[in-house]
Amino acid sequence: MATFGAEIGDIGLGRVTITTPILETATQQHGFAHAAVSFGIGDSAAGYSALTLLNEHDEVLTVEMKINLLAPAKGDRLRAEGRVIKPEKRLIVVAADVWADAGQDSTHVAMLQGTMIPVTV
Repeated sequence: MATFGAEIGDIGLGRVTITTPILETATQQHGFAHAAVSFGIGDSAAGYSALTLLNEHDEVLTVEMKINLLAPAKGDRLRAEGRVIKPEKRLIVVAADVWADAGQDSTHVAMLQGTMIPVTV
C-alpha cells in the first residue's frame, strides 16, 4: 500500500475506508488510475473490515476476490469503502466499493466481492 501512498481513514466494526492519491506512476495509458490500484485498495479495505471482527492476534488472507470495473478511475484520489457481508468462523464474505474523487464529485469506479480466511499468527 505504501507504493500507492494509501492511508487508512475511517475504521468501524466491520467497516474500513482506505484512500490513495492517483499518482502519475500508477496510471495506465489513458491517464486513469490503473485497475490494479482499485483492486489493491479495495482488497485491503475489505480485508481490514474483516479484521475488525477478529481477535488481536488474528490476521486475514484473501481466499478469492472478484472485481467489476464500472468507470474510468479519474480524479484526484481513490477511496475504497470495505465492509463485511457475512462473518463466519472459517470464512468471512466481504465487499468493497471504490470511488474516484475529483473535487466535490465522486464516481463509483469499481465494486469487489470476496472471501477472507482468518489465520492466527
